[in-house]
Amino acid sequence: MTDVITAFAQYRVKAGREQEFLDVLAAHQRTLRELELVTDRPAEVYVGEEKGSGLPLIIEVFDWINQQASAAAHTHPRVSAVWESMGPLCEDRGEGRPAFYFPNGRRVELS
Repeated sequence: MTDVITAFAQYRVKAGREQEFLDVLAAHQRTLRELELVTDRPAEVYVGEEKGSGLPLIIEVFDWINQQASAAAHTHPRVSAVWESMGPLCEDRGEGRPAFYFPNGRRVELS
């Protein structure tokens, strides 16, 4: 099994703010790469509509090099600055649908 941790970040972006948010995501990926916290695998970004509301939902999938890299990002001032700039562009939606959701997982091979 690998040490790589895949992040499946979900962002509930305010209507009309999608392009601005995508620009922040580009800065997010540049910062994580410069700090050597993510693998060389390019991030995947998906833009869609949230079921039920029709409002923008953006999903970012990328690989942390390991669990420690994910933890280090949470204390690094450059990463924090990017994350803080995301806040005004996103919104909570109803019960149980926060502005941000960050599940992580490990890729496994099925037999």
